[in-house]
Amino acid sequence: MSSSSNTATTITVIVIWYATNILVLLGNKFLLSNTGFRQPVFLTLCHMTACMFLGIIISASGWIPVKPLKSRMQLVKVSILAVIFCSTIVLGNASLKYLHVSFTQAIGATTPFFTALLAYFFQGARENMTTYMALVPVVVGVIIASGGEPNFHVLGFTLAMLAVAGRALKSVVQSILMSDPTEKLDPMSLLTYMSTGM
Repeated sequence: MSSSSNTATTITVIVIWYATNILVLLGNKFLLSNTGFRQPVFLTLCHMTACMFLGIIISASGWIPVKPLKSRMQLVKVSILAVIFCSTIVLGNASLKYLHVSFTQAIGATTPFFTALLAYFFQGARENMTTYMALVPVVVGVIIASGGEPNFHVLGFTLAMLAVAGRALKSVVQSILMSDPTEKLDPMSLLTYMSTGM
């Protein structure tokens, strides 16, 4: 495969990812705010089921085969990640009942801050000072946006912050639990297993 073909494929995947992300967020917000539908957990179930079936279809097509789990310990590790993954989606969906999508996305920009904090706490991993300094304007910006948000809701903000912290925790725990090269799964296999709820 040529370099230009790889670049085109990468750009296509990124555009599709952005488009589907935006559609899912706006669709969830519309359902939770405008239709009387009040079931963020059911939306999470739909999300997880769609991820699972997509992983199975891609695997069955032979494009990216899902690797089998090798041990009981690997099953436990993936199950822990599945619980964190599912919880963050439930919290994010629940926050949409109270906040605008744009505000929840602004809050989501603090994910790298939480990731750096939790990586230091759980792994002792230190970033260079430039990285920490780059996170300061993001966090300050979210604080300013929170103070000026006309539809600020304490519960919605709390749920959104917990979802962000959960996403960061998932990244750190994934790094810890899947660091063994003999048990490392590719991203599609990991997503498929996590989406089943293990």
